[in-house]
Amino acid sequence: MNSKEWRAIEQAREVLRLPERASLAEIKRNYHRLSKLHHPDAAASGPEGASDQMYRITAAYELLMRHCNEYRFPLTREEAEEVGLDIHDPEGWWQARFGQDPLWSNRKTRRR
Repeated sequence: MNSKEWRAIEQAREVLRLPERASLAEIKRNYHRLSKLHHPDAAASGPEGASDQMYRITAAYELLMRHCNEYRFPLTREEAEEVGLDIHDPEGWWQARFGQDPLWSNRKTRRR
């Protein structure tokens, strides 16, 4: 992921008022709470200002959901230990996903 995408994710996190680490449940909970607060039909500030804020909230939520849905992580401890996955190490992340692929790894394939 490039720096532009990370900045967008950080901005989305700030719009939804999330901490640095958030679960899917927290993302959804904050989205629903802010939606109720800023929805144009229910906002005290009027529909004009609320619709802009609601658009930013929805765009941030959709971006975070796309980001979360793109990545798959081991769901069992044994699987994570077997792969040796460290999500904070970019090389470990890459090897865990593409290390077996002859195109991306340094291994040569046998020709038949």
